[in-house]
Amino acid sequence: MMPLPSKASSKGFTLLEILLVLFLIGMAVSYVLFNAFSVSQSDRLKEQARRFQVIVDMASDYAVLNQTELGIRFEAAKNEYFFMALDDENQWQVLDDPLYSGHTLPQSFSFELELDSLPWEETERLFDRELFDETLSVSEDSVDIGNEEDKSLPPPQVLIMSSGEITPFSVMLAYEPDFSEEFPVYFFLNNKDVPPLELKGPYDAPEQEPE
Repeated sequence: MMPLPSKASSKGFTLLEILLVLFLIGMAVSYVLFNAFSVSQSDRLKEQARRFQVIVDMASDYAVLNQTELGIRFEAAKNEYFFMALDDENQWQVLDDPLYSGHTLPQSFSFELELDSLPWEETERLFDRELFDETLSVSEDSVDIGNEEDKSLPPPQVLIMSSGEITPFSVMLAYEPDFSEEFPVYFFLNNKDVPPLELKGPYDAPEQEPE
């Protein structure tokens, strides 16, 4: 008579082993989610600042290599910025390149551009070659009158010249929570004449940006 197989030799997972595997998987998923969503707003804001720093440097190289006058247009109402190019008819056009297309900051962030120590919301610098006449007054020929669709795009506030020079400017990127335990965070990107831009921060107040 052949012996029956013992219970010890049977194969398979016990309920305890299955629960242990599920527990370990749950711990691993929790660890990944914790690290993915625990990135501070300061780190996220710094990523936005570094992106702008790199893209402006690349745009300067683009202008020099292609001997094209470029510019950066900041739209505070839309919380975005994009790059423009001056065409053969001396008209500013949005730069037709996905790399330089409009970039919108996350909703929790904002920016402020400063030119010649004056906020650009109060004084914008316009760089259209034919916008000003010889007496530095606005040329009437450059003022668009008519339908909205016929009007040319507003010019950029910052000019990136084909020589590699860039309009001196400063951009403050800010995170200012309304209802949060986190503190405000500020980064500054400064340009004197040529890139790369100088990145400073983080600061917990806008007035801490050094001269």
